[in-house]
Amino acid sequence: MSVVSKMSAAKPENASRYFDAKLSFETDCDDVASALRSDEMDFVLLHVIGSADDYAERHVPGALHFPHWTLDAQSVSQWPDDTLFVVYCAGPHCNGADKAAFALARLGRPVKVMIGGLTGWADEGLPFVKGPEPGNLKIS
Repeated sequence: MSVVSKMSAAKPENASRYFDAKLSFETDCDDVASALRSDEMDFVLLHVIGSADDYAERHVPGALHFPHWTLDAQSVSQWPDDTLFVVYCAGPHCNGADKAAFALARLGRPVKVMIGGLTGWADEGLPFVKGPEPGNLKIS
C-alpha cells in the first residue's frame, strides 16, 4: 500500500460537496485569463497588495489597484451589491487576497480569490501590463 492510498479517499458524495464549496471560494489564473480572452468579464478584478508604484510595475490586465486595507463600505459603494469581486495578491506566500476576501465577505459582497496571484499568473506565462491604469482587458 502506498503512502497515497494509506488514507482512503473521501466518498464521492463527500468529495463532491467539498469541491463544490471550495470552487465557490476560488478561481484560478487560467479561468481569469479565459474570461479576459472571451470578453466575459462579469467580475471586478482587484490587485489588493502593494503600493501604486508596485502596481504600475506589473499587474494583471484589467485589474484595479485596491489595497486590502482600503476595502470598506464606502470604497466599494461604487459597484452594485451583487458585483462579484475577484481578488489576487503576490502569490502562495502572501495572504493579502485572503484579507481582501474576508473584508469583502464581511461587507456582504460576493468574492473569490484568484489562487496563485501574481506568481501563478507568471507561471502560466500570461501577460502583465504596466502603468497606473488597469490596462487592456483583451489578452491573446
